[in-house]
Amino acid sequence: MKLPELGEKLNAEQLSFLQSFATSCRASILQMTTNVQSGHPGGSLSCIDYLTLLYTFIISQTGEPVIISNGHISPAVYGVLAEMGYIDKQEVVAGFRKIGQSYEGHVTRHVPGVWYGTGPLGCGVSAASGFALAKKLKKENEKVFALVGDGESEEGQVYEMMNFSAKYKLDNFIVFMDYNEVQLSGSLDKIMPYDPKAIFQAGGWEVIEVGGHDFENMWSTLEKAYNVKDKPVLLLGHTIMGKGVDFMESEGAEYKATWHGKAASEEQIVEAMKNLELISDQRLMINDFVKNLIKWTPDKPVFEKVDSKIEVNIGEPIEYSADKLTDCRSAYGNALLDLAKLNHNVVALTADVAGSVMTSKLGAEFPERHIECGIAEQQMVSCSGGLSFSGIIPFCSTFGAFMSSRAKDQARVNDLNNANVKMVATHCGLSVGEDGSTHQAIDDSGSFLGFFNTIQMEPADPNHCDRIIRYVASHYGNCYVRMGRHKVPVLTKEDGSIFFDKDYEYYYGRTDIFRTGDDITIVATGAVVSEVAKATDVLKEKGISAEVVIASSIKQFDETLLDSIKKTKKVVTVEDHNTLSGLGGQLSRFLMKENVDVEKFEMIGVEEYQLSGTWDDLYKVAGIDSVSIEQLVLGL
Repeated sequence: MKLPELGEKLNAEQLSFLQSFATSCRASILQMTTNVQSGHPGGSLSCIDYLTLLYTFIISQTGEPVIISNGHISPAVYGVLAEMGYIDKQEVVAGFRKIGQSYEGHVTRHVPGVWYGTGPLGCGVSAASGFALAKKLKKENEKVFALVGDGESEEGQVYEMMNFSAKYKLDNFIVFMDYNEVQLSGSLDKIMPYDPKAIFQAGGWEVIEVGGHDFENMWSTLEKAYNVKDKPVLLLGHTIMGKGVDFMESEGAEYKATWHGKAASEEQIVEAMKNLELISDQRLMINDFVKNLIKWTPDKPVFEKVDSKIEVNIGEPIEYSADKLTDCRSAYGNALLDLAKLNHNVVALTADVAGSVMTSKLGAEFPERHIECGIAEQQMVSCSGGLSFSGIIPFCSTFGAFMSSRAKDQARVNDLNNANVKMVATHCGLSVGEDGSTHQAIDDSGSFLGFFNTIQMEPADPNHCDRIIRYVASHYGNCYVRMGRHKVPVLTKEDGSIFFDKDYEYYYGRTDIFRTGDDITIVATGAVVSEVAKATDVLKEKGISAEVVIASSIKQFDETLLDSIKKTKKVVTVEDHNTLSGLGGQLSRFLMKENVDVEKFEMIGVEEYQLSGTWDDLYKVAGIDSVSIEQLVLGL
């Protein structure tokens, strides 16, 4: 057998091979799900014919990315990868969804041949658009393929992805929708009727209807998809849930969800397994394909160590003088532009707030590397995940309230994938001021505390911000950098010189002694450091020697802070954030783990929602201004 070129008609031998390959995969799907008595056989069986064609005749030669957004069809994906010899077939059949094995219930990047792990619906197809955009930015003439479920496409994120992909004319992006018209709880018509063809056509896509179990039709349709210019392609695959297994297919043909997420029993699959058994000639045909025709094999999965150094030119730091008041977001924009000038793979994404988050600075000079996503934070964060696996360093920015809540699910999936996304949020805390409680992000830091592959930082002034941004660009891993909106003083040493000067070198979790003292340690993060500085001056006049320590992260601390607390035995934390999931709570946990006893431990932060007001008035009402800090310390 020889592999066909696109545009060639499939011959009898090729069709026989595809049918045999898909049949063997169907047997694996049944065995996997029945062995463990869980999983999703129905959708796996309806997708398997398209996956068979795609992987054998295209991906085996090119290694182009395939992102499975409907991640629950993992039995189909693992079945294909096993049949191609990329993973061990016996191992995956026996180990699917079992402890100690990498073959999770939803597709995972731990398995060779999986580019991006998925599960929460909608995230994967957005990440896939990031892979496609990366190819465009790097001028690589390759396609990116994605699979998406029809029920999944009820998710608003899929709509965001649709608009984004059309805007950027991703004609290298081919998405197959498994249109079996059944979702978890019933038929699409019953649960949520919609018209995907009309929606995607209205969204600027080329939509091609295709028989999802007809190899000849799918092959000729792929040729059409390859020739579409200036728009992405949706292959609307008409399929049947449970196809190829009689007792499942009959239910799927009636749009019943019986086998969406239910495994068959051993007794139920006996007859089906007999029907799916290959004869020797069919097995020889598959073996011959694996041995002689596959050109591409996937690499073993690599999970980079978070916070490890990567090759990036960080340039020379900018030093902001003490006589000029500025904000951290401007410092972020300037540092980002510097990085973009020095590194062609640095890009910025935003969600209709470029002028507010200051990515507009990069956009003015490098418009092709400034990705405007519209008001679509979920698409922005997932797309950034896809970009990050293509050698691009994406900085995605919006307000803290939206990054940490609307896009938390997407950030979590990036975290699970060990991606390299730089989330930089502005307008955090009460610093946002008059916008009111909906926009005052006072719980945003807590959103990412439970993420194992995401580091967190908050700069205290523009110079600190500059160093932190350059640091995260040059170190691998997802990060969340938060900052306020208002202008803050440049911090200086007691002799008036710049505190975070050009010689200052940041490392993750670094804390810095801003003012020395012996009576109490005041630990502050972010914009409130300048408030603490004013309070400390007054306290000194009243005979209290306070040591001020600037914490750059609430997830990691160092010996500098520990030594200060051991010395004074009294601690006050100050933050423009709630104390439930911010600096105070995290530092108390750290001290407990380090077995450090203190005589006093007080937390100053935002203890309730606030209304509109200027930042300084809000600080006073919330008790995080200099006077409130001074009064609390005096009362200890």
